[in-house]
Amino acid sequence: MNTRETDGTSTHHVVVLGAGYAGMAAAVQLAARPGRRKGLTVTLVNAQDSFTERLRLHMTATGQEPAELSIPEVLEGTGARFVRGWVTAVDADTRTVRIDDERVLHYDTLVYGLGGVADTAAVPGAEDHAYTLSGPEEARSMADRLARLGSGTVVVVGSGLTGVESAAEIAERHPQLDVVLVGRQEPGASMNPKAQAHLRSALDRLGVRVRGGEQVVKVLPGSVELAGGESVAAEVVLWTGGTRVSPLAAEAGLRVDERGRILTDTALRSESHPDVYAVGDAAAVRQGYGVLHGTCQSGMPTGVHAAVSIVRTLRGRQPKPFRFGYYHTPVSLGRNDAVVQFTRPDDSPRRICLTGRAAARYKEAVSASPWPTYGRMKKMPASGAFWPRGGRFTRLRAAR
Repeated sequence: MNTRETDGTSTHHVVVLGAGYAGMAAAVQLAARPGRRKGLTVTLVNAQDSFTERLRLHMTATGQEPAELSIPEVLEGTGARFVRGWVTAVDADTRTVRIDDERVLHYDTLVYGLGGVADTAAVPGAEDHAYTLSGPEEARSMADRLARLGSGTVVVVGSGLTGVESAAEIAERHPQLDVVLVGRQEPGASMNPKAQAHLRSALDRLGVRVRGGEQVVKVLPGSVELAGGESVAAEVVLWTGGTRVSPLAAEAGLRVDERGRILTDTALRSESHPDVYAVGDAAAVRQGYGVLHGTCQSGMPTGVHAAVSIVRTLRGRQPKPFRFGYYHTPVSLGRNDAVVQFTRPDDSPRRICLTGRAAARYKEAVSASPWPTYGRMKKMPASGAFWPRGGRFTRLRAAR
């Protein structure tokens, strides 16, 4: 791997784009590893200087403000540099990143962790008339709208986990509102019967009207239109139906999949540009059971693995293949109820699940875990290198 001369000293510059769960893990791991200051610099770039707890954005959308978490505070004592700004371009040929169209950063190795946002582009009107949970500002904007709404209907589009959590949270915090959850699948479709039954019972208890097997094809100023032609009145529409990633990777000439995610080798390096590592939602990471889907539980391990792979490569060693197996799906159903579906490594449901208050405490522990985990990584970097590898489920045939 190439290095640059700085004041007569050979220095390898690593730039990490995005301080989400994966990017933060990569930056902390790289900066905190013993001996890394000898010839290795780490720069973390993010649009805000506060860490976005995506696991809690459905709470922010209902006026509950989690404690603000400072990115510079996490990096304190590691020697990593933090740059606040929007990434506007990546040039993979010159190995440069443009920030706010003004500043230019050079890198020897790039860790690309610009995650996904709500995909409102595919359905007419969604971009203009629907709220999203793409970030704290968007969530706060919805919270302000709900606070001013004395009565009316809120339509949550998307019956995945984010949609379920959002519908339950809105119904609990604003019982005067009529909440409708619309999605192509039934809520909890990937769970075992017991877990799915508890989830549906909780939504019924909260007064959420579920419209499974329905597709929203248009969003209007005061309603949504379904595929069958029916119109559902809505004072507020929340869009949680899928995500899209930044187009910067494709524009830079990196090889991407049909969703714009960077195609990686087994070490999480770009297939087309091995000096670029892709982590979190930005990466199309193949495992024996398919491509990883974006979650905190898989995102942080990709960041850690990328950091370890970079260190191994700089030491002249081959990076190890990344392997990850899922182990749970926790879903909050308001503040005092939840369901936790324990899974096999390929994310299929096990017979075991947790429900009720115990599940709510479990979900809260999961949501709060990244922050102390980063703190432990600073003191003991190896503590972040442990996660379920998934056994036979994650073996790639081509790697045998």
